[in-house]
Amino acid sequence: MESLCGAELPFWVANQTFHRSRPDLPECFQLSVLSWLPCIYLWAVFPIYLYYLNRNKKGYIMMSILNRFKTAFGLFLWIICWTDLFYTFHELRQDLTRPPIFFITPLVLGMTMLLATFLIQFERLRGVQSSGVLFIFWFLSVLCAIVPFRSKILKASKENGVTDKLRFTTFYFYFSLVACELILCCFNEKPPLFSDVVTDPNPCPETTAGFLSTVTFWWFTRLAIKGYKMPLEAKDLWSLNQRDSSKVMVPKLLKEWEKEQVKAKSDEHLSSQATYAKPPPSSSNHVSGGAGGPDTSPEEVEVLLSSQKVSPRQPSFLRSLLKAFGPYFLIGSAFKLLQDAITFVNPQLLRMLISFTKQEDAPAWWGYTLAFLMFFTALLQTLVLHRHFHYCFVTGMNVRTALIGAIYRKSLVITNAAKRSSTVGEVVNLMSVDAQRFMDLTTFLNMLWSAPLQIVMALYFLWQNLGASVLAGVAVMVMLIPFNAVIAMKTRAYQVEQMQHKDSRIKLMNEILNGIKVLKLYAWEKSFKEKVLAIRQKELNVLRKTAYLGALSTMAWTSAPFLVALTSFAVYVTVDENNVLDAERAFVSLSLFNILRFPLNMLPQVISSIVQASVSLKRIQTFLSHDELDPNSVDRKSAAPEFSVTVVNGKFTWAKEEPPVLDNINVMVPQGSLLAVVGHVGCGKSSLISALLGDMEKLEGDISVRGSVAYVPQQAWIQNATLRDNILFGKTYNEQKYRCVLEACALTPDLEVLPGGDLTEIGEKGINLSGGQRQRVSLARAVYSDADVYLLDDPLSAVDAHVSKHIFDNLIGPEGVLKGKTRILVTHGISYLPQVDNIMVMVDGRVSEMGSHQQLLNQNGAFAEFLRNYALEDMVEEDEATEERIEEEEELFPDDALSNHHTDMVDNEPMINEAKKTFMRQISVISSDGENPRCRSVRRHGCSQRKHPEPQEKKKPQEVEKLIQAEAAETGRVKGKVYLEYAKAVGLLLSVVICMLYGCQSAAAIGANIWLSHWTNDASTNQTKENVHMRVGVYAALGIAQGLLILANCLLCRAYSTLKAAKITHCNMLQGVLRAPQAFFESTPTGRLLNRFSKDVDAIDSHIPENIDIWMRTFWYTLNVLLICSALTPMFLIVIAPLMVFYWWVQRFYVATSRQLKRLESVSRSPIYSHFSETITGSSVIRAYGRNSAFVLMSDMKVDENQKSYYPGIVSNRWLGVRIEFIGNCIVLFAAVFAVTGKNSLSPGLVGLSVSYALQVTMSLNWMVRMTSDLENNIVAVERVKEYSETKTEAPWEVEDKKPPPEWPTEGNVEFHGYSVRYREGLDLVLRNITLNVKGGEKIGIVGRTGAGKSSMTLCLFRLLEAAAGEITIDGVKISEIGLHDLRSKLTIIPQEPVLFSGTLRMNLDPFDKYDDEEVWKALEHSHLHKFVSNQPSKLELECAEGGENLSVGQRQLVCLARALLRKTRILILDEATAAIDLETDDLIQSTIRTQFEGCTVFTIAHRLNTIMDYTRVLVLDKGQVAEFDTPTNLISRRGIFYGMAKDAGLAQ
Repeated sequence: MESLCGAELPFWVANQTFHRSRPDLPECFQLSVLSWLPCIYLWAVFPIYLYYLNRNKKGYIMMSILNRFKTAFGLFLWIICWTDLFYTFHELRQDLTRPPIFFITPLVLGMTMLLATFLIQFERLRGVQSSGVLFIFWFLSVLCAIVPFRSKILKASKENGVTDKLRFTTFYFYFSLVACELILCCFNEKPPLFSDVVTDPNPCPETTAGFLSTVTFWWFTRLAIKGYKMPLEAKDLWSLNQRDSSKVMVPKLLKEWEKEQVKAKSDEHLSSQATYAKPPPSSSNHVSGGAGGPDTSPEEVEVLLSSQKVSPRQPSFLRSLLKAFGPYFLIGSAFKLLQDAITFVNPQLLRMLISFTKQEDAPAWWGYTLAFLMFFTALLQTLVLHRHFHYCFVTGMNVRTALIGAIYRKSLVITNAAKRSSTVGEVVNLMSVDAQRFMDLTTFLNMLWSAPLQIVMALYFLWQNLGASVLAGVAVMVMLIPFNAVIAMKTRAYQVEQMQHKDSRIKLMNEILNGIKVLKLYAWEKSFKEKVLAIRQKELNVLRKTAYLGALSTMAWTSAPFLVALTSFAVYVTVDENNVLDAERAFVSLSLFNILRFPLNMLPQVISSIVQASVSLKRIQTFLSHDELDPNSVDRKSAAPEFSVTVVNGKFTWAKEEPPVLDNINVMVPQGSLLAVVGHVGCGKSSLISALLGDMEKLEGDISVRGSVAYVPQQAWIQNATLRDNILFGKTYNEQKYRCVLEACALTPDLEVLPGGDLTEIGEKGINLSGGQRQRVSLARAVYSDADVYLLDDPLSAVDAHVSKHIFDNLIGPEGVLKGKTRILVTHGISYLPQVDNIMVMVDGRVSEMGSHQQLLNQNGAFAEFLRNYALEDMVEEDEATEERIEEEEELFPDDALSNHHTDMVDNEPMINEAKKTFMRQISVISSDGENPRCRSVRRHGCSQRKHPEPQEKKKPQEVEKLIQAEAAETGRVKGKVYLEYAKAVGLLLSVVICMLYGCQSAAAIGANIWLSHWTNDASTNQTKENVHMRVGVYAALGIAQGLLILANCLLCRAYSTLKAAKITHCNMLQGVLRAPQAFFESTPTGRLLNRFSKDVDAIDSHIPENIDIWMRTFWYTLNVLLICSALTPMFLIVIAPLMVFYWWVQRFYVATSRQLKRLESVSRSPIYSHFSETITGSSVIRAYGRNSAFVLMSDMKVDENQKSYYPGIVSNRWLGVRIEFIGNCIVLFAAVFAVTGKNSLSPGLVGLSVSYALQVTMSLNWMVRMTSDLENNIVAVERVKEYSETKTEAPWEVEDKKPPPEWPTEGNVEFHGYSVRYREGLDLVLRNITLNVKGGEKIGIVGRTGAGKSSMTLCLFRLLEAAAGEITIDGVKISEIGLHDLRSKLTIIPQEPVLFSGTLRMNLDPFDKYDDEEVWKALEHSHLHKFVSNQPSKLELECAEGGENLSVGQRQLVCLARALLRKTRILILDEATAAIDLETDDLIQSTIRTQFEGCTVFTIAHRLNTIMDYTRVLVLDKGQVAEFDTPTNLISRRGIFYGMAKDAGLAQ
């Protein structure tokens, strides 16, 4: 340096700097190092920054005043620097030679200022609103200029005046300009012209935020404040940044994936020299290839479509992920590296601080400098760490977006073979679980290299500190790893077991809720409650085991740093007598051990999540590599003009390796004709339709379809949208056309019934429509799409006979709306065949014959045989339906429509006609009763609507009283009483004890450290040798006490008290739900109840205890740190108050906002998955209508909507982290500063203690806020569970003082006195003022039109509905006075829908085990199930599936009969099944009832009149009143309502 500065200006003078109380730096050092530092930085960064700016253009920014000032100041600075330079030249002329440094520094500075000015302008042209590079440059310049600023004043005061006036003046000009530049740099420019931000209604402020705002996440504050003032809603959220949206992310990944696939193919091509077919015509209007966008070249496509089987090298999905997201992620990794380096600065500073307190004569500024250095490194570490996290989380979010998008796009085009290999559930899991795993992994992926790095660095510094005795401590750490691993394995096994119990409990709850009505009617609630509680007990036992393990692992975890310190220090002092444990060694080692904790804990976790992610990766890769449908298998262009659909020599299969399903198919369908496809079940009719759609693999032959296609699948596919959207399916709304379509599909009457007309929201899978309605909506969608070719896959099977007639005549048939279009109709309805143009008969996947109806009959081949098989059942069904509806339908269908029902058919086949008539005599015709309780009125409406159609809009959806009330989502803060509720469930005394124990445990930990500080002070008084053993012993004892306290505490808290609370809350809720009246279940969706039983109970089981545990530990820890710091330096108390206020403020803002963001995120997540599973089930429909891209867009929108609330969630955590850690850093600063001020009164040990504790406090402050937030989110579960445990209950199950005698009712007399009833408060009466008297043993039939109140009669007898007026007595006992179970167990009902529960058959018949096996078998014999059951290997232990799925409907009905036979009470109510049951079973039931229940009073709600023609009396209800009540013969002779019904049924003339 001497050559630069000359001999007079030395570079470094030790006396001048370190050892003076007013230090100063030599002038040479100031001119060289301090002046050059900022310049070196700017020139080093410049090339990289220039490259970056050239790549990223955001439009240019107009010249603003701010910009002009910045530029002007930059130029002034250049002028000032060069003034110095020219002045030096001037001095040369004056023969004053200056050292070279006086030339070099101004020159360098001037050049740099020019560069900075250039950057200011260049950034403006590139649209940079706030520059981080320049901010750091100006900041460094100001920092470096502070030293000369001070020293020039010092020098002037020493020398009484300024010697070098010009340089003195220019420097202060320079300083003030640089300071101005720094201040100006903090302000933002306006957004660039033509940028996205301008057009966005609610842009994310991040894009326009300044450098400082970005670093500290200040731009989030506005949202935090808004969320604190009022709960956030979806409209308050910012739009997603363009670069994070699906529109950008998904193509990015797919492009890389495609390259991978092409590469794999080309490798394979080279290896096998495979030859490819000619490229497909480029005019194809289909998106082709792997994930290919329209930009794939035809050659690539061909490559992509070739078989994947032979490929020696699978395309690697991992590589495409890395290429797509790697670069962005690496920026985060760079920050992580920087942070790891900074982490180790503070222990070194701590060492210097402690050694400073030992030196008597050290100048005080050393201490303050160290304190501020500690603060700055901590601050820098905070900012860098959260930058790193931000990059990682955003990468994770992008990966999830891209994966979901890729999987969704793929699922629309995979072949059926591929679809079979992965179920809908599995693919939805790919989206939810596997994509989530990647997202979780990216956040910690950097730990994979960072953890070993941190471990190595920590060990290096420790070795320097303690020498070889570190190894003892490390050995303890390493030993703890397998211990923790074993516990983790065990815990995972227990979790799986607990999940199984939970699943079975939820499954049972689901059945209970679905069959709650039956449970109530049979009075079986108790038995099922016990079953649920038994499963719950198992679940709690597993949870208890998990808690034991958790306690051990927590103990190991918390004691680990302590054990490590203990072994290291003990070994250190005992190995060599000369080793002295002083404060420096002890506390620096402690802080290094604390740093070690984190990587050691994280490493196993990261490795396990990498293993999980690799499994996910494989699954996703397999799915994305599946074969895709060949879009060109169906030729859409070149059909012969007169034929719309042609298939020549077609051979088709579902999967390439399987035998063909359709073989040798030749079909020509003339333009505009109607082709019916018939054949037996499974002969390939639906497969033919799929082949025409291009959903099957074409092995050979050609298909061509001219024009657009509309497709109606066999199982209607309905979206979760409004009814209108389902029909429009993306087309524009045209009122007239739309009305016409509704009319043709017979949907107009149904709209009357739906609460919101055609704007009614249809549930998932069309849940709130009947099967027939779904099918008609599906048809309407096809008709509305106005396509050229209609493929109708048996659309008429799901609808009732008369409706199917209407649809055929008005829609499909020769006179229908679709005449002139090409229609291919798969059908089983024989009656329509005479009216079609051509019939094609299929047998075993081949076309057996084809021609018109007459031709085929004359051939007498397969078709004639098919007719003979089907005709009988078909005719009967047709006829029943006709007569059933005749009187209602007269207005709907004119007579002639009915008369030509199947005339042609009958003429051709006289024998069938004969058979039909004989058949009719044996069949009892159904008296009119539809599935819909408002059916009759609907029909009437239907007609009136037809005469004067009014626009549907007038009918407001709001008028309908909502049956299902919306679930009240909690908003705002959780009330204190909820915490109190929980504390009560745990036990108030116990809660206090637990809190105290946490305090004791914390006290022990602190005691150990205070003892350590005393021990280290022995070093200064030279008493180390004598008390080594005592020191080590007490230290160990305190530490072990801490471990044991933790263990005791965890066991008490997690394994006993919180589980007790969980048990009580669940038990109360179950009791509350089972005691709720029937009306409660009608107005509460099952899903909502199940959600409380699964999610909320789960929160109480596992999340809340964990949250409380961590919260308590961090709370006491923080409290102790503050106590220690205050005890050592009472000044500290002054600082604590403002810091705590700030902490409280940040925490309240954060908790309020993040809670609401979490809610919004979870609300917006489920639509992604439900839309996805919907899409998969309807993929063939979506493809047929060519709506792929529209659905992809919808999915992308849903994902973006979800990420819109997820992104602020990530940022809120970063925002919180920066602020909370700032508080922590302030605590470090003040602890150090006060340690310096109190240097004389404090021993080095105590200084080490207080500062090393302060260094740890940041972590616990951060955790405390997170846990407060989690606890607030989860404690809501207590409130929600409590809500249902306090529902309004029905009457008590048993009333002790009013118990009827055990043999009651002996006679079976039933009397109604002026009885009225309504379903719910505020609704009309269903039964009005009914009075009747039934003697024991009478058989009463109850008939009436739909909605006359027949079913309500039974509900009243069982008191499912409580009387509004009047009363019912049975054998002189008023039923309203006795307990519900006493009443219900004495009546028997055979309900309309047979409900079975999963469990054994025996349990289904006799859940309380009241009867012995012999009685059960006898009941089975009478109910005609004996043969079926005795043939089963497991006999009575036969497992029934959920809902009795493994028994036929008839058998289920017989099981219900067997239940009734077992109970054998004096009163039997029979709610006759509608048409769901076959005639055979019906006869069995009737005969059994006649024989077995001979002396009982029987009430039958009849749908088929012939069953009650021999009853004692018949009760005819009309509009809730008794219309007629007499013997059947008397009623018929009266010619009233009953006579009319009997006449319809053909039972009276």
